[in-house]
Amino acid sequence: MSGWYEAAFQRVLYPAYERGLRGRHTLDWLASYERDQWLSPEQIAALQWQRLQRLLQHAWREVPFYRQRWQAAGITPDDIRSMDDFARLPVLTKADIREHFDDLKARSERAGMLYKATGGSTGEPVRFGYTRESNDRRTAVMWRGYAWAGSRMGRRTLYLWGGAVGTPTRAHQWKDRLFNAAFARRVLNSFHMTDDNLGEYADAIEQYRPEVIVAYVGPLVRLAQWLLDQKRVLRHKPQSIVCGAEALHEFQRDIVQRAFGCHAFNTYGCREVMLIASECEHRHGLHINADHLVVELLDDQGRHASSGNVVLTDLYNDGMPLIRYVNGDMATMASHACACGRGLPLLAHVDGRVLDAIRTPDGRYLPGEFFPHLLKEVPGVQRFQLVQRRLDRLDLSIVPGSAFNADSLAFIRAEAGKVLGQEVELQCHMVDDIPLTPSGKLRVTVSELVS
Repeated sequence: MSGWYEAAFQRVLYPAYERGLRGRHTLDWLASYERDQWLSPEQIAALQWQRLQRLLQHAWREVPFYRQRWQAAGITPDDIRSMDDFARLPVLTKADIREHFDDLKARSERAGMLYKATGGSTGEPVRFGYTRESNDRRTAVMWRGYAWAGSRMGRRTLYLWGGAVGTPTRAHQWKDRLFNAAFARRVLNSFHMTDDNLGEYADAIEQYRPEVIVAYVGPLVRLAQWLLDQKRVLRHKPQSIVCGAEALHEFQRDIVQRAFGCHAFNTYGCREVMLIASECEHRHGLHINADHLVVELLDDQGRHASSGNVVLTDLYNDGMPLIRYVNGDMATMASHACACGRGLPLLAHVDGRVLDAIRTPDGRYLPGEFFPHLLKEVPGVQRFQLVQRRLDRLDLSIVPGSAFNADSLAFIRAEAGKVLGQEVELQCHMVDDIPLTPSGKLRVTVSELVS
């Protein structure tokens, strides 16, 4: 599909759909956010603070949970005059949302709220509410961030994504086909991917000839490795690939870029707030959507840190405000500015879920990044998953390729032993496949320890 459709979609079709048919203000918010990104860091911080103060006053007036919790802590919104004061507010946990679900709803917004649930990668899905304005704003922020990677609305895009759960009706199937055709996109269900049908996915990409691919990291890397192993070169290469749903490790980025012949971009989000941060054209960190969210990183004592637990505040979900919400991820802040000129701050990288950290009997925490970093140096490792069920044992499942041999295994054991010490047993298992989670992700490191 040529550039004329992209232009027509952006100027005519999408505005008619959003404003005329759906009565939504997504494009208005998008125009505002696109202006915001070019403000200086100081101006963005001031804008964020202004929006945060509004939210805190709203939550105090309208949300029973926050009024009770803050009163118990001896704090009112008038006491919060800086981000250091803001850090005195108690954090919000998943357990809080489950236990106080109704009290977290704003009294004035309850009638028109929408609801959805997280994917439950920790085994405990969380249901939450949000307003229509919040949904429109989140969509606008998504379009802004994806556009940095070349994924603009109306551009020919293939999604290697999760399919619908259950069996959709024929009417729903036709609606999806029309919707996807209008948006110039095709969806391949990654849930159906197996070693035996990887060629069919490659064929579908060849036939559709997308300019952009948007994909789950796990299935994308699996397909990319197959293309390299088969020495198959795509006749039509996309111009960019946008990766989502889980962190894209650098060794995975290298596999994807060699297989598809284009740049791969990292994004970071969660279902509770959608897009949190994403890479721009320079790909030297992920720009935080600080004009839409507050992102804090806390150490285990709850203090602000350059690396730690991700704590989120959604500045525009007035229906069920998430204020200082601990989402279960860990990340590291960047210390540099981006050459692109955007004033939005940067995450250096997302380090994975808290439960994905590896613990040792002597009390150390080994970041989940360790085994991806180690195994990228081992030829013949096609896929792997590290699971910890006991403090003194790790189970490493490996899908071996033709280059994997006894020396590969010896290297893994030796290098892991340098970090893990003698108290941790590493059990290596050669397997034919590693299943994805029900939401279509490959969890690289998994901790099943009970804290």
